[in-house]
Amino acid sequence: MLKKYLVFLYASVGYIASLVTLSYLILWVYPWEFMKYSIDRPMVHLSMNPVLVDVGLLLLFGLQHSLMARGFFKEKFMKRLSEASKAATYAVASSLALVSIFLFWQPIEGTVWAFHEGVWFWVLTLLYVAGWLIAFLATFIIDHFALFGLHQGYRMLRGIPEPEPTFEVRYFYKYVRHPIQAGTMVGLFATPVMSDGHLLFSVGMGVYILTGLWFEERSLVTLFGEAYERYRKTTPMLLPFRKWR
Repeated sequence: MLKKYLVFLYASVGYIASLVTLSYLILWVYPWEFMKYSIDRPMVHLSMNPVLVDVGLLLLFGLQHSLMARGFFKEKFMKRLSEASKAATYAVASSLALVSIFLFWQPIEGTVWAFHEGVWFWVLTLLYVAGWLIAFLATFIIDHFALFGLHQGYRMLRGIPEPEPTFEVRYFYKYVRHPIQAGTMVGLFATPVMSDGHLLFSVGMGVYILTGLWFEERSLVTLFGEAYERYRKTTPMLLPFRKWR
């Protein structure tokens, strides 16, 4: 019984770490005046090429997310762990990868655009808020607590078996197949001040998201078969009203 409580505690730590780091990420990518540190105001100044440092951090983040999500990694390195422990480990590792970005990301000189007032300032700010809000709400349409590993820990604590995956289309998912990623992409690019460093971060994360979706789509087709194939034919991936497999 003690093991179950420890796993649930581990899952809770992973869930809280995910919420804190993702919330900080949302604030970190926007030029809020109250933020002491942000994507253009580094915590640590490194005497290294900033592009190389930032690309390295993006690769670290992408590799951690991609490898740990793959079935072969789970079977080889986490086969003895319960589903709850696997989910919690992924959540903790993902949070640490984000923390490394917050700590060591280096600003790059140059500005793509800068709007400090006027119509474009408000348009981009509203898009920023809408994008992250859509991404957040979309997590609850599926299973917010399972997405970050908390439900798995709770089920193990209560002795409830993991449910069989089901396929259903609701709310945002009627218009795009991946509203979490779509909202995230909007939130990353919609900023009134787009520095060269911010652009590198947004493009790098965008490449990771698109790469991850390619693998996820294959997994979903394998899992749900013809039902998901029909869904792909009728619903765009990221852009509403635009067909993009």
